[in-house]
Amino acid sequence: MPTTTKLGDIFWDLPPHMYYVPGQSIGCTIYVANHTDIDREYMIMGYLYQDGFKLEEVPLQIHRFAWFEVQPGVFTRLHGNITLDKTNVDLVVELIERESESTTDSISTRLVMPRHGVLPPAEEPTTPGLESTMLPLLMLMMLMMVMDMVDDLSDKVESNSTSTKMITG
Repeated sequence: MPTTTKLGDIFWDLPPHMYYVPGQSIGCTIYVANHTDIDREYMIMGYLYQDGFKLEEVPLQIHRFAWFEVQPGVFTRLHGNITLDKTNVDLVVELIERESESTTDSISTRLVMPRHGVLPPAEEPTTPGLESTMLPLLMLMMLMMVMDMVDDLSDKVESNSTSTKMITG
């Protein structure tokens, strides 16, 4: 059975689920990887779905062009913003390869309206993350390491002062 080479990958820094208020700008970084051994041209298309039905199609332009090139064996990083007028939708972004004119990969994020129609403050995480679950453990580990270093240092000082007394005495 022949193996087929994937013509490209797409991924981004958005979570699979996030709060969104219509009109808000979503900043994101999209990564496009070309795993093949030739230059490839790609286009990124955005779609909004609600309850499985396509509501809207949004072509995303890169430097004001629909198509952009990625060299073989590398990935390109694209920074941008998306502003939508809908919420409680799935934002699906597809990577389309020019030569085959087919979707080679896709990513998605579920956008939901916050309970009170207002986003929570930026400094409060909406879900427990590394900061809230790992920070106490990391602090404890650092404290233990410092205590070990102090014990080692005090042992060295005692042995040095003992040996000094023996040499001079």
